[in-house]
Amino acid sequence: MIIWRLLPLPGNSDSLPFGIAAQKLPVCCFHMAMMKYAKSLLLSFFTIVVVLASSAQGVTDSQDASALSILYSSLNSPQLSGWKANGGDPCGESWQGVGCKGSSITSIKLAGHNLGGSLGYALDKLNNLLVLDFSNNQIGSALPYQLPPHIQELYLNNNQLSGTVPYSLKSLSALTHLNLGNNHLNDQIPDVFQALNSLSSLDLSSNQLTGALPSSFANLGSLSTLHLQDNQLSGSINVLGQLSLQDVNIENNRFTGWVPASLLTIPNFRDGGNLFNNSPAPPPPPFTPPPPGSHSPRGGNSPPKGTGNNGNTQGNTTSFWTGGRLAGIIIAVILGIVAVGLLLVYFFWKKRGLTEDEEKQSHATWLRPLGGISPVKEQPEELLDNFSVEKFLKPPPERTKVPTGKDRSPIKATSGKVSKVQVTATAFSVADLQIATNSFSQENLIGEGTLGRVYRGELPNGKLLAVKKLDTSASSVQNEDEFLSIVSSIARLRHTNIVELIGHCTEYGQRLLVYEYIKRGTLHDMLHAADENTKQLSWNQRVKIAMGAARALEYLHEVCSPAAIHRNFKSANILLDEEFNPHLADCGIAALSSFGSERQVSAQLLGSFGYSAPEYAMSGIYTAKSDVYSFGVVMLELLTGRKPLDSSRTRTQQSLVRWATPQLHDIDALSKMVDPALKGIYPAKSLSRFADIISLCVQPEPEFRPPMSEVVQALVRLMQRASLSKRKSGDDLGASQRTLDHSEVPDSYA
Repeated sequence: MIIWRLLPLPGNSDSLPFGIAAQKLPVCCFHMAMMKYAKSLLLSFFTIVVVLASSAQGVTDSQDASALSILYSSLNSPQLSGWKANGGDPCGESWQGVGCKGSSITSIKLAGHNLGGSLGYALDKLNNLLVLDFSNNQIGSALPYQLPPHIQELYLNNNQLSGTVPYSLKSLSALTHLNLGNNHLNDQIPDVFQALNSLSSLDLSSNQLTGALPSSFANLGSLSTLHLQDNQLSGSINVLGQLSLQDVNIENNRFTGWVPASLLTIPNFRDGGNLFNNSPAPPPPPFTPPPPGSHSPRGGNSPPKGTGNNGNTQGNTTSFWTGGRLAGIIIAVILGIVAVGLLLVYFFWKKRGLTEDEEKQSHATWLRPLGGISPVKEQPEELLDNFSVEKFLKPPPERTKVPTGKDRSPIKATSGKVSKVQVTATAFSVADLQIATNSFSQENLIGEGTLGRVYRGELPNGKLLAVKKLDTSASSVQNEDEFLSIVSSIARLRHTNIVELIGHCTEYGQRLLVYEYIKRGTLHDMLHAADENTKQLSWNQRVKIAMGAARALEYLHEVCSPAAIHRNFKSANILLDEEFNPHLADCGIAALSSFGSERQVSAQLLGSFGYSAPEYAMSGIYTAKSDVYSFGVVMLELLTGRKPLDSSRTRTQQSLVRWATPQLHDIDALSKMVDPALKGIYPAKSLSRFADIISLCVQPEPEFRPPMSEVVQALVRLMQRASLSKRKSGDDLGASQRTLDHSEVPDSYA
């Protein structure tokens, strides 16, 4: 019997198509060959099934796919090939503009696609994203706080983004290119560039940015391109003088001072439309090393002056030290020595010529108060209240008003010392503040705390002030330089949600701090006023207040260097402006408090006891996590409208935290806890998420409380999800009301 045996064609492997060769084989051998062939076919079949099954489950990492679906919904579901709001496989299905490496999304490039909506709240879930390019679109809303953690190139220019530059930039150490130009960003550029050593290109042009350049710009050692034109930035640009820049555009701002010489050597340097001083720049201080800007335009180091290409400096040296120059220098040195000698002889003779009585009289003349009034030596603390306004109408000598803080009047009338501490806040005279507050009259008293009283004041130009007159007996700081050092630290705190310190006064033993005036008053008064008509905070406004206060604490804890702790965070220290934006007061002032008797029940502890974390109330230990606890208590106030401690309630409800905490995860109980002033108008899902954040913040163990940056992120997600839900359905509201007035939605919601 002839059996046809399958043989591979010459030159092919066993897996390639078979040829046929005729060969006589026994029947049993034929069966064995067929069984072997069937097994190989079956194995191939199962391999194909497994591959198809894995493809059906999706190639893309599940977290990346979920983040892109959220992003797609936030962009208002535009017409993009492959993109889906639910499900889908971005890498396996080759979504438009999406680049992948393995199962990870590494790039999203959708420039110029007329995209709208917002960027959502899940960008930080794209852990492997390196490039994000949404430039030249119509994307609006606030710039997301959460950004991809390992992003290298971020292009969001030419959109409609609003809000501030996010503080989360500080953690993007891999960032090399950042372009946020031509948007609607406002406020100051945050001081968050300490770790961005790889950043080579930064563009913040054509926004509404204000204030001075952050000092952390000095850490941008790799920066070569900087575009800041068409903003409202001010101050000096000295911080740029130490960078190896090649392309700089700072046109149409409000910069002042002198342009560093190193910038003038850059071919692509544009500085028109500013207020720079055109006179010669002052010389650097003695022994100051030359700036690293003495490089060539291409970034290479140029040889020192007088050095030829061969390194021989002899010719240039001899040409400089001419006979005329040597004679001039010698004469100048001799004249300088003679002048110094004459001055020393004069002062020595003058000092010996003064009698003891004359010297006392000289000091008394220097220390004489303004307007010819004798200094009060016995009771300096009562000086302000006893002076009359008429006696201070004469403006003080120019010496007493030095905004730069270089020359100051003495702290005590018996001392002739002049402080050398540099303070950026303006130094007001007693006369200024006496007139502004109508002699610190009772009708101008707007608050009182453990450190002193606060008065409303008004300058001649109409600017309103809040003047805090410190009670020196309540302060542990008695030394003038130590006090001014603390004032200097407070003055450096600059954030849109922190009350700005405008100035100070240290004349005649007095200590006063001058702040900007916030018109609407405190959050405590707004929530707990006896008049129901004043309780006008909507749910969205309450969330907005919580967000602003959280950003203020985040700035103190995680942006400031060194970090700052508030130590007295409560609703009475949150001031509201006319737009219900929160402004945190008394930041940095804790350093003036007397903490030597913290274990005792002090007035300060009693005033803040309802907000105090357990570890502080029991042991006097206070950390940043204690601020987080206090923030959770304020959130409870916003949720319930109740005071942290209320003795008028039943015993089980007197402590707000103890009463509310067990009910935060009970939906039915939670709805009964809501402030009756809201009249049932609130989003139910947002209420539940708000309660979740509270429960994290008020945990009794400090180590389990989140840092404020995580609290901010949680609040951002709450607001953005609420915004997304409203756009999609509008049904995420309480049972009694199904819609919210659009005018009540803060900017962050839109």
